[in-house]
Amino acid sequence: MQQPPDIKEPPPGCPAHGNIQLYGPRFGSDPDSHYEQLRALGPSAPVDIAPGVQVELVTSYDAALYILQNPATFVRDSRRWNALNEGRVPKDSPALPMMGYRPNALFSDGAAHARLRQAVTDSLASVNELQLVRQTQQSADYLISRFSTDRLGQAELMADYARPLPLLVFSDLFGCPPEIGDRVIMGISGIFDGTPDADQVLGSALAELIALKRRRPGQDLTTRLMEHSAQLTDEEVLHQLVTLLSGGTAPLTATIGTSSALILDDDWQPGLPVEDAVTRVLWNYAPIANYAAHYPTHDVELGDRTLKANDPVLISFAAANTDPRLAEHREQLSAKAHLAFGAGPHACPARDAAFMIAVTAVESLLNRLPDIEVRVPFKDLSWVPAPWSRSLVSLPVRFTPRQVTPMPPQPQPRVPETAASPAPAPAPAPAPRPATTSASKPKAGLFSRFLAWTRGE
Repeated sequence: MQQPPDIKEPPPGCPAHGNIQLYGPRFGSDPDSHYEQLRALGPSAPVDIAPGVQVELVTSYDAALYILQNPATFVRDSRRWNALNEGRVPKDSPALPMMGYRPNALFSDGAAHARLRQAVTDSLASVNELQLVRQTQQSADYLISRFSTDRLGQAELMADYARPLPLLVFSDLFGCPPEIGDRVIMGISGIFDGTPDADQVLGSALAELIALKRRRPGQDLTTRLMEHSAQLTDEEVLHQLVTLLSGGTAPLTATIGTSSALILDDDWQPGLPVEDAVTRVLWNYAPIANYAAHYPTHDVELGDRTLKANDPVLISFAAANTDPRLAEHREQLSAKAHLAFGAGPHACPARDAAFMIAVTAVESLLNRLPDIEVRVPFKDLSWVPAPWSRSLVSLPVRFTPRQVTPMPPQPQPRVPETAASPAPAPAPAPAPRPATTSASKPKAGLFSRFLAWTRGE
């Protein structure tokens, strides 16, 4: 049986005087100094991840790997969370949307996890890599076309490029028709922005998408999940799609933004490939910084700390990846030995696809705007003051204005409707309604405009 790593006692003279806060502007401006303080306390230490919410944060690479690879002792089902069950977590806490239980692979264990995980990994494995690259390039070209003609030659890459690009790619992968894709993007964006009712918007859009795929299956990720031998219910399919969206788009946004900033900075060595920049970001600026709550099934000794049964233990992927203990043999480690994608049975099932999307997005930017440069040095950029992710607030750039045209359309396979996938029965005729005027028509959303652009409309 694997044993906990042997961690030395923290140096004398540095007892914790209250928990270190892993949120707010002070943490956001300098998270590394917070991790350095925590390392002095041992492989893990108690922190406040949000006001009134204490967790144990693991900062040691070895300890993180030990926990991630021991699912029998450290489980993911947050319904075990002592403080939550005892009413000690504020009902409006920003930690709840991130740590609260959802019926998906991320929060499941044992056979339930294996079943959901297999459906997700098999469905992702069927995605054509060349098609994924093309989808990313098309999304990149569309977004660049929206700001590349700016007469001042200026843009803000986080809002104009890094945030919307993964949303377009995922909506395409899911096989969304235009209007549903617009609502999926609106819903998931609203969840990240804290918009009221965003959960309902996203859930309603995905439920409609699943109903559509029941009637008319396609060559898309949604259909593959629905047709998998695990026989997921529609509700289970919905929750796996939400997990793919939330677990894929935000980290990709951070990776694309930080990699672009890094490679455009004056300190970047010319000639190094984009892959090097993305790999450096995954090691040094882990997009998912502090997450993956685990709940010990019994008390566990780790260094001088006792990890109490059913108290949340979070992994600091950011601190583990930059653990000074790795410095001696960092160069001997595989480039993929970082923990940015996790490890063990809950490791990201789409790590290769995510890496490919990030590299393609940055390469597309450099190819379409070859003289692009940042307006603020990398060291002076601001980071989002949240504990969960390491993402830039903004990335202002300048370039020579130019026109970007859509890629030539590529024929897509069509699945004919058959007796096995009948069209829905016609609904009763609605009561007469006033004619819709152009002023009352809903404005086309991001995905609708993207699809229209790819068709040259």
